This record gives sequence, structure tokens and C-alpha cells, in this order.
Amino acid sequence: MRKILHTAHIYMIVGVVSGLYYREITKLNDFTGDTQLGVVHTHLLTLGMVFFLIVLMLEKTFTLTAGKLFTWFFWVYNAGLALTVLMMTVHGTQTVLGAQTSPVIPGIAGLGHILLTVGLILLFTNLGKRLPAKTG
Repeated sequence: MRKILHTAHIYMIVGVVSGLYYREITKLNDFTGDTQLGVVHTHLLTLGMVFFLIVLMLEKTFTLTAGKLFTWFFWVYNAGLALTVLMMTVHGTQTVLGAQTSPVIPGIAGLGHILLTVGLILLFTNLGKRLPAKTG
């Protein structure tokens, strides 16, 4: 359970720092347009911190970590979120700096989204196996 709590805490810290980064880089570059940097912190806080706080509650109720799929879910989901947020940060920073974005960036971000989806499938499969059997 501590690993889940620490994960949520790390996402909270990185989410807050990414919001600070967004504010400062746009201010330093007098940038007023739209950029993906504006939603990086909300992705980290929602898909990271809030999500893992919910997983922590599910762990307390259903002992998710006892399921064989939990470790797979944990690492696949975190890899997907990290990859997605990293690519959003790279793309957003390039937008603010006026640099050309490589077409590879959205492709890698798409891979991150695929990993997030696989992680969610693993979570729900694990949760389904940890639920008590139907009675009567």
C-alpha cells in the first residue's frame, strides 16, 4: 500500500512542478498562445495523483496487490503516463520556443496512450478477479 501512496505523492509533486514550469516558461518567452504545457499538470494530477489515490482505496478494500496482474498494471500504466506526459512537455516546450515539432513526437505520445489503455485493462482485469464471488 505504501508504494501506491508514494506513487500518488510523486505525481502530486511532479504535477505541481509542471504547472510552475508552464507558468514560468510562457512568462519568460512572452508566450500567450495555446500549448500542451497548459494541460500537463492536470494530466499528472488527475491521471497520476487522483488515480493512484483511488487505486489505494481499491487496494484497501480488495487487496489488489495480491493479484498476479497488479505489478504488470503498475509498471505498464506508469510507463504510459510518463511517456505521454514527457511527449506533451516536449511538444509544448517546442511550441513556446517556436521550434518545429518532429512528427515522431505525436507517435510516441500515441504509444504512451496505448500503454495507458493496456494498464487500465490490466487494472480492471485484476479488480474483477479480486472481487468476492457472487453468492446466492
